[in-house]
Amino acid sequence: MLAWPSLGFSLSQAAGGKPLIVALPLGVTSEEIQRALDNLPLTGGEILLPAQTIEVRQPIILKRNFETLAGAGTRTVLHLADGANCPVIIMGQPLNNPRAMVMHLAVSNLFIDGNRARQQRELWQLQGEGSEIRNNGITVQDVSDSQIEHVTCARCRSGGLVTTLGVRRLSVTDLNSFDNQFDGLACYLTEDSTFAKLFLHDNPGAGISLDLAFDHNVVTGAVLDSNDLGIFMRASRDNQFHDISIRQSHNFGVFMAQAVEQTASGWQRDPQTECTNNSFTNFSANKCGSAAFRVNDLDCTNNVIIGAQFDDPAHGLSMVEPNLLTIQGVAR
Repeated sequence: MLAWPSLGFSLSQAAGGKPLIVALPLGVTSEEIQRALDNLPLTGGEILLPAQTIEVRQPIILKRNFETLAGAGTRTVLHLADGANCPVIIMGQPLNNPRAMVMHLAVSNLFIDGNRARQQRELWQLQGEGSEIRNNGITVQDVSDSQIEHVTCARCRSGGLVTTLGVRRLSVTDLNSFDNQFDGLACYLTEDSTFAKLFLHDNPGAGISLDLAFDHNVVTGAVLDSNDLGIFMRASRDNQFHDISIRQSHNFGVFMAQAVEQTASGWQRDPQTECTNNSFTNFSANKCGSAAFRVNDLDCTNNVIIGAQFDDPAHGLSMVEPNLLTIQGVAR
């Protein structure tokens, strides 16, 4: 074990030049967590958090390659301080337009409480850098080959977990996300990623929102319960959804659409924002306020449902034009 006098805690280094492991003591502050991350060597390392509630006043940022932040499960609570008005965790550079992609990050075994009732705004900064970053539980931007597992995001001022700005090959496993201002999980400009074992419930927006270049991803083993919408989709292509259960959505189970834009001749569908070539295997939607699956625009084609169950034929499939979906083995 080696001492790290400037921080007051210990670290160890495994044989063979493996990354450092830094165990933080009880009573650690969010400022000390950030300092520990920033003091990791360029080869990276793992910051281990104790089982305690930690007040967060500024976002905890993983901004360099090979950084890992891990807690002790739900006993490690990152609680956003009253009026902090910031994301709890940022994975990637904390800039409106990151200058470089960050790789090989990991966040695991945490409970994030966004304390949304005591936050005043959705955007982190009022102007300048950070003014386009929303106050999510975890914001992931311009990150590749990274993972998030065994994390709960609750009561965040914007979304629970949000990916954007060119996320590639992200693995998300065992995400519980509820009572966030908008969506449990929102993904933009995200590709070749996997999302598994999701429990997304009681969000005033969507359980899952996919809106802008969500392509070539796999979502499996998701339960979406008591959200306004189960899944909201636009500009999403070539994705696979397996074993998705949607229950008690206040509106649609799945709402699939194309974006619109204002033109001189009025509102027009925005080209290249349709949903195409998506498949849903073992899909169920029950007790939804509107249709279990709605296809809202003609250009949303080549989508397939393979083996689905709806509890009410009147609230099953809804399409702006018949036969937009290929249906195989739907039980009603």
